[in-house]
Amino acid sequence: MRGRVAVVTGGASGIGKVTAYRLAAEGGRVVLVDCVDAEAEAKAIAGEDGRAWGIVADVADEAAVGAAFEAVASREGRLDVLVNAAGIGSPRPITIEEATLAEWHRLCAVNLTGTFLCCRAAIPIMQRESNGAIVNVASEIGLVGAPRSAMYGATKGGVVQLTRALAVDHAPDNIRVNCVCPGPVDTPLLRQACARAADPEAKRRREIESTLLNRLGRPEEIASVIWFLASTEASFMTGSIVVADGGVTAR
Repeated sequence: MRGRVAVVTGGASGIGKVTAYRLAAEGGRVVLVDCVDAEAEAKAIAGEDGRAWGIVADVADEAAVGAAFEAVASREGRLDVLVNAAGIGSPRPITIEEATLAEWHRLCAVNLTGTFLCCRAAIPIMQRESNGAIVNVASEIGLVGAPRSAMYGATKGGVVQLTRALAVDHAPDNIRVNCVCPGPVDTPLLRQACARAADPEAKRRREIESTLLNRLGRPEEIASVIWFLASTEASFMTGSIVVADGGVTAR
């Protein structure tokens, strides 16, 4: 990663935040993009001798995404890595007949359209160097069915298929596109989902027991997978869907 420029969406918290720290520690110049101010995290990375700066942008907003990537191109002159880690969970555990159209649209806007918009903005910058790596963050729920998670699963399944199709389209540009599907990871997103449950402790236990390893994943573990896919160590990988779920989907 040394000297390479990386954009990490959702960089102010959870998997995105830890990934930004990891890429910076490996020598990357990291731009944290988040709907909240990521400058504090960027300064913290700089305090650890990393190179980082932040941009406030909602990945579901086409104009904001365009402006963010224009700023990266102007300031850094290139873009080598994009990590699409921004995402939201279902507002509540519901079946589709209980859901509102607004809830569906918001999930799609952030999880799927946000990934689409960021890829669309990043690829022309990467094409200038005929080189790039995109890592999309989906979910194991994008691969298998889960109770009361149809909307969330549909958005993450869309990210999985978008990854494969982009890999096909942009292999001639030497742009690799891969996807990570985390299982239950101890992030603010999972904690919020547990807090919304009728019995938060029971929900947390179910998440833990769904894994073969009988524990939640750590954000650092997912960040390591993302770093590998973004690095030249994974130079023969594109269109790959890498599952890091503690064995949830092995059953």
